[in-house]
Amino acid sequence: MRITFHGAARSVTGSKHLIEVDGKRILLDCGMVQGKRNESREQNLTLPFDAKSIDVLILSHAHIDHSGNIPNLVKSGFRGDIISTYATRDLCASMLIDSASIQERDVQFVNKHHARRGETPVEPIYTQEDATKSLGYFITQNYDRPRQIMPGVTLTFKDAGHMLGSAFVILDIEDRERGRDVRLVFSGDIGRKGIPIIRDPDVAESADVLIMESTYGDRQHPPYEDDTKRMEQIIVETYKKRGMVLIPSFAVGRTQQIVYTLNQLARANDIPDMPVYVDSPLAIDVTSAYRLHPECYDDEIRAFIQSDGRGRVDPFGFDMLNYTRSAAESKKLNFLNEPAIIIAASGMAEAGRILHHLKNRIEDPRTTVLIVGFQAENTLGRRIAEGAEEVSIFGEKYHNNARVEVLTGFSGHADRDGLLDWVDAMKKKPRQTFLVHGEEPAQNALAEALRSRYEMMSVQVPALHASAEV
Repeated sequence: MRITFHGAARSVTGSKHLIEVDGKRILLDCGMVQGKRNESREQNLTLPFDAKSIDVLILSHAHIDHSGNIPNLVKSGFRGDIISTYATRDLCASMLIDSASIQERDVQFVNKHHARRGETPVEPIYTQEDATKSLGYFITQNYDRPRQIMPGVTLTFKDAGHMLGSAFVILDIEDRERGRDVRLVFSGDIGRKGIPIIRDPDVAESADVLIMESTYGDRQHPPYEDDTKRMEQIIVETYKKRGMVLIPSFAVGRTQQIVYTLNQLARANDIPDMPVYVDSPLAIDVTSAYRLHPECYDDEIRAFIQSDGRGRVDPFGFDMLNYTRSAAESKKLNFLNEPAIIIAASGMAEAGRILHHLKNRIEDPRTTVLIVGFQAENTLGRRIAEGAEEVSIFGEKYHNNARVEVLTGFSGHADRDGLLDWVDAMKKKPRQTFLVHGEEPAQNALAEALRSRYEMMSVQVPALHASAEV
């Protein structure tokens, strides 16, 4: 059996891992690479394998760095099943079409400049039509329901606790070529204990081979409660300056988490009475999907929903909250002169409406930019988080006069101790572990920690497109 690491190898985006066993080819995730625009476009456009040769795609969760290149896979000839949880499929229905829409708009913008220079026009990696077509290949499977997906291969999804519908993958494989049974576990992205809305991550009882994320393998998160209190303080301080709080936020997972937290703060009268705008059509669609999947909720949010004896409380709606869908509504926010909170995608400030808000507000010292999620290398969000004095937005330079605050306590990823605890809970430890989905310092630190804790464990940090026999 061979594993080839075609994405998220010594990086955190573009998750793709190919398993070849008994003449079958199983792909784990098919995510978009995010980062430098020209480099990432080329990597996303050119798949590193023949799409027609893939028998089945197993999708851990809906985040674009795990799901975003699925339409290109289908466009390139893939005709197998795409297996996910119910919630993941519903989220992808919105997210993949939104991704295609962004590409189409970006291409229109780029081609205007190409036309002026007499250059060849470019095409989007995939269109909304391609994205819609790809949804027809999804089939769904619930947590804890083992099912044979091909002869000799049984799939089980377990709750990864990372976002709505997220799963880690257990494949029980009859390796007929070598006459043995192998349990392969792919972590997807492992969540944190105690984060609201979704349940804590489940554990795998055993693994022979483990493919594991390592995003925060070299650091710890502050307690969620501490960063909730810090968010409250930042909002109050910005309100007193008559400023705006801009929150670049992933439309899926993080936006719903931030909205729920603000809802709690508002109900407790811990923040001023100021409008909150979720300026993201995708986030609005995703929030609707959240409402459709209470089976994924944890006990905390269930209790919150029932906290008013007169009826159900909407965790994703409160008096101060406004959802803005149209472009016209979004543009009106540019003229606000009162303190407000604007939550907009994308979470790494690489696209979407947050760019317009940053362009209009980042030079105002009353503005606070609140970073609440992981920022990959070479993204605008990373440059802002690291304190760049000047940033480029839509090709123009702007002085960063805003107050910048970074809160990692809202992260949906397990930190170093969380990842070690997740492995520690396995009764039978893997004989081979491969660390993916992390920058090299985080991966190397986690690899060393695993090796020292479990002396018999083989831990590798594979390079992009490297293969391993297991």
